[in-house]
Amino acid sequence: MSEANEKRNLHELVSYIAESCPASEVSGADYMPDKESVIEIVEIVRQLLFPGYFDKSGDDSKINIDYYISSLLTRAEKILSRQVCRAFNIGRIAGTDCSENFDKACDISCAFLSKIPVLREILLTDVDAAFDGDPAARDKHEIIFAYPGIFAVSVYRMAHELYLLSVPLIPRIMTEYAHSITGIDIHPGAKIGRYFFIDHGTGVVIGETTKIGDRAKIYQGVTLGALSTKGGQKLRNKKRHPTLEDEVTVYSSASILGGETVIGKGSVIGGNAFITQSVPAYTRVSVRQPQLDFKEIDGDAGRTFH
Repeated sequence: MSEANEKRNLHELVSYIAESCPASEVSGADYMPDKESVIEIVEIVRQLLFPGYFDKSGDDSKINIDYYISSLLTRAEKILSRQVCRAFNIGRIAGTDCSENFDKACDISCAFLSKIPVLREILLTDVDAAFDGDPAARDKHEIIFAYPGIFAVSVYRMAHELYLLSVPLIPRIMTEYAHSITGIDIHPGAKIGRYFFIDHGTGVVIGETTKIGDRAKIYQGVTLGALSTKGGQKLRNKKRHPTLEDEVTVYSSASILGGETVIGKGSVIGGNAFITQSVPAYTRVSVRQPQLDFKEIDGDAGRTFH
């Protein structure tokens, strides 16, 4: 292809893409939250939730803890206010007056940051649950630093507070960030009690309208999902995901589906179970495994089983 034809084709492609994007859509994108800034907020808040654990400044002294926390709060409030304002302004035409949303964003940021002591208290119960529930854990420092379940639940708990404050988009950016790192997908709208432990974690899915009580424990590959989403947007704001009452344990690769499905207090759901109806309290549900059939392999001292 000649250079002239290449330029003509490129020009036609530019025109096609530009014509397919309305000007309002392009200018409205100026107000989209910045993903990297939202991730920065997550990391700052983690430092506030667990002071001293995730600081990257290289300053090991932390002699003035008040100054350290104050500087983190100031930085978090500045970044969060701007990103929340942008989230509320999605779809606006660039250059329009957005001052009322900035004031609203500042109020929401302050309200969110005021929840950090409560979030810290709850997360420490999650750390306790992980330590009490995992004999492989050497100490609680290891859990805070290294356990993917604690990371995912920490991000979920901060995102949930912003979800309750009706902040658009940002809570979902936060939980999808944790999802991308850990493989644990928790919707910010889910309601999860204290002393919550996700062991291993990869492949866990917890849907928007899920309710989980205190002292629940779930393993890798568990899905707490909707029975059907054929109704699409008509199902918005309806209870689509299950309820797990206090002290429920769900083992790996189990699927519990449906908004009317309630797993009663103290019940244990075995691995690979597929549940679409309620389970009474203190019930053990297990999938019966086929009996192993050992058979000699001709010409080999080994065995195989079916």
